[in-house]
Amino acid sequence: MKVDNERRRGVSYLKRVADVNAIYQQWAKSGLSNREIWRRYIYPVYGISERAMYKMLKIDVKVRRDNAASPRPLLLFDFDDE
Repeated sequence: MKVDNERRRGVSYLKRVADVNAIYQQWAKSGLSNREIWRRYIYPVYGISERAMYKMLKIDVKVRRDNAASPRPLLLFDFDDE
């Protein structure tokens, strides 16, 4: 059974997490503070709160990519009218 903090995330959420992590890694190396990175580069594009950014930074996107391999119900049916 999954716990609330381990629930499945959608592919679009994982892409947004990966994008936020990439932006953060790019600017953290330059010496900017976390709040400045959020204010200048993340909030204008994604419109998320600073707290949401910190949650996204904790997620390891490589580990959580199980959604792409899971079967999707609509792909199990053959819709060809032959």
